[in-house]
Amino acid sequence: MPQTTLTVPTSGPGFYEFTDRATAFVREAGVGTGLLTVFVRHTSCSLLIQENADPDVRRDLDAFFRRLVPPSDDPSMRWVVHTTEGPDDMPAHIKAALTAVSLSIPVMSGRLALGTWQGLYLFEHRDRPHRREIVLHLGG
Repeated sequence: MPQTTLTVPTSGPGFYEFTDRATAFVREAGVGTGLLTVFVRHTSCSLLIQENADPDVRRDLDAFFRRLVPPSDDPSMRWVVHTTEGPDDMPAHIKAALTAVSLSIPVMSGRLALGTWQGLYLFEHRDRPHRREIVLHLGG
């Protein structure tokens, strides 16, 4: 079964699309029908299938999650105990817990069965740059 690891460099919070790289992996594998499993190997970022046409959707999602889970130095987050890695760390773990660290996408006729406006995104929750690893596994 084909498998690979993608490295996605991030420069701070936000969405990093990797649809093209996953599409190329599926195409090169030559599998007509199957299931692509996508898994991120980190605890402070997550994965999303989201709209790839209007960037306002991603901006609004980012703003929503920032309001939902502010940095731990915000007065509303005084209850947070894990603060040794900075005010963005525990909120990043909470955001990752609320979203997905793995996705499953059907493969039909050798292509990802994504909708017209769907894209695959790494959702970075930390403030500083990281090199995130995403494992792609194609099952037949």
